[in-house]
Amino acid sequence: MMLPLDTALLFFAASVALALAPGPDNIFVLTQSALHGRLAGIFVTLGLCTGVMLHTAAVALGVAALFAASALAFTVLKVLGALYLLYLAWQAFRAGACALDGGGATAPRPRALYARGVLMSTTNPKVAIFFLAFLPQFADPARGPLTLQLLLLGALFMLSALLVFSAIAWSSGTLGARLRRSPRAQLILNRLAGTVFAGLALKLATASR
Repeated sequence: MMLPLDTALLFFAASVALALAPGPDNIFVLTQSALHGRLAGIFVTLGLCTGVMLHTAAVALGVAALFAASALAFTVLKVLGALYLLYLAWQAFRAGACALDGGGATAPRPRALYARGVLMSTTNPKVAIFFLAFLPQFADPARGPLTLQLLLLGALFMLSALLVFSAIAWSSGTLGARLRRSPRAQLILNRLAGTVFAGLALKLATASR
């Protein structure tokens, strides 16, 4: 059996715990859901899960090793990610109360929200290095091709992220819907989101390998 049941269950449990631990991804889902509604959080979640697939493929193909070995590649990717987060922070700080209404004309489209999730995941080099260190611990060459094992593990990790982040999107979207009825609360939400994005940008920009 390429991936024994006990190994799969252990990996899935560890993945759920990692998804629940406070971090940039679930905070990103929470803020987007609170700002734009449950569906916004779901589309961001789908984007993040796509990023998981890309990171898994990178590990399976050995590409992630480049970011672990090359300081330049690591720096370039983290700077791009930090700049994108600063752009989101700038948008949030300059937005008015009406921009928070999930049904408003200025609400991001599903495609844009999905792209945000993909970019959030793929421009974080620490995620690639984490996958490079985490996935192989549950793979065994004696069980068959490592590439296929890593892809299966990546699919399990993506499933755990999908379940946890969707739950976060649903719960924070409900809270956000109530807050959006108050223009003052809308402004506070935007300022809070901008602060979170700026904080995540700072954290990513100062990350070391």
